[in-house]
Amino acid sequence: MVRKNKEVTLTRSVGFGLTDMMGGGAFTIIGAWLLFFYIKFAGLTPVEAASIIAIARIVDAVVSLFMGSFSDNFFKFKLGRKFGRRRFFLLVGSPLMLVYGLLWVTGMNYFYYLFSYLMFEIIAAMVLIPWETLPSEMTKDFNKRTKLSTARMFISGLGTFLATFIPGQLFSALGQDNPRAFLANGAFFAVVFAVCVFISFRSTWEREVSPEAMQQYIDQKKVNKSFGESLKAIGQTLVDFASTFKVKSFRKHLLIYICSMTAKDAFNAVFVFYCVYALNSTTAVAANLLSFSVIGLPGAIVYGFLMIKIGPAHLFKISYSTMILCLLGYGAVYLLHPSNLILTLGIISFIYQIGRSMLEFIPWNVFPFIPDVDEMITQQRREGIFASVMTFFRKSSVALATLLVGAILESGGFVQKAATQPVSAVHTIVGIMIFGVIGLLLIALIASFTFKLNKETHGILVDEVNRLKNNGSKENVDPKTKEVVEALTGYKYDKLWGGNTLDVLPRAKTN
Repeated sequence: MVRKNKEVTLTRSVGFGLTDMMGGGAFTIIGAWLLFFYIKFAGLTPVEAASIIAIARIVDAVVSLFMGSFSDNFFKFKLGRKFGRRRFFLLVGSPLMLVYGLLWVTGMNYFYYLFSYLMFEIIAAMVLIPWETLPSEMTKDFNKRTKLSTARMFISGLGTFLATFIPGQLFSALGQDNPRAFLANGAFFAVVFAVCVFISFRSTWEREVSPEAMQQYIDQKKVNKSFGESLKAIGQTLVDFASTFKVKSFRKHLLIYICSMTAKDAFNAVFVFYCVYALNSTTAVAANLLSFSVIGLPGAIVYGFLMIKIGPAHLFKISYSTMILCLLGYGAVYLLHPSNLILTLGIISFIYQIGRSMLEFIPWNVFPFIPDVDEMITQQRREGIFASVMTFFRKSSVALATLLVGAILESGGFVQKAATQPVSAVHTIVGIMIFGVIGLLLIALIASFTFKLNKETHGILVDEVNRLKNNGSKENVDPKTKEVVEALTGYKYDKLWGGNTLDVLPRAKTN
């Protein structure tokens, strides 16, 4: 199903971006509070609590790996042809968002918490992976994609702010030791997420597919009915996944993305513990400090402008450098414990959230341009494959990081449900924040210095793809264009546009 009005207006951009109210909000709450909730209110040990998150994320990562390829080929089915190969999953996922409220029920056993969280992770992947491909589906224009991504990140910033601000208000109103505050928070956001995903379904469209291509999808479905053909298709899908790492820009983008986002997750996982046990403060203070994430709202507009003007590589450098300085500041606060503690923490947290909101803004703004680089190599559009690989590694890394945080906390002597913690446990909490998080950010910072994809280089790449599509000769390539294209793809020019050995599954061509 394709909309007739395909202009990327502000209203459409906001409608598209509303799904990231769930992407930004749900996982901010989960990252900041779920481990704490499991340990303090559900009665789980740090390792049990961390294992739930890790197991669910690993299973979800495997599901996510195949979700992109599945949506790429969903036109083989009547539902895909009627509702769209991407947008169908938004329609189905909207009412399933209500599962989010089940995460925050107390008095249940380990397997209840494992199953409920596993369900939500799978539902979120089913929605987010097809949705993340929509900017590439809706337009090829750099500025219009940036408008869509900026609207998305503005909404994500709003979701992140609400996910930190509202729990703080509930803790103040219901009591910081009242588990009903978590349940009320979960029920409220479950409804908000359901509404937002449905609005995104109504606001978006997909790239048109020609009748010939549609018939090719149907014919492929008939051919692939046999068990042997199904196994062959699965094997080829795995080859497709592996082939994404042959794209130089994607390799660097993935390294930067995984290291920076895992650093952010590790910080979120221990920040409440840092406030409550290292600084002897309260959960309400921790929530209020995290609510400085509101800076991401006006920040998204500024970052979108800077994305066009100075490019993603420079934004990466500003973001990571800012966060590293703030993390050193948190360490100094623990060591010096200044008399004006709340004011000092407020200043550091405000600046940290500027860097953090920039960190979240950049990767998925860069992502829509990666498939364009891949098209120069493969002559195919593989947005779903790249979204799946990014999501797989993101969720696998956060699963490992969460499990390590739980294991390190327990090995450091952390005592569940205790009002105070031994010195060894406190040192462990601070050590994770300072050494672990900064180490990951340093890797991302170093990698950002060699990242070449920006508005100028992307424009050169797209112009060359269009020239070759119009039967232009590879022998007539401009020297600067050749240099840029080789730098982005990692291939010699004569190996591009049909001259490479990248073994990927032929797909139906879109208009």
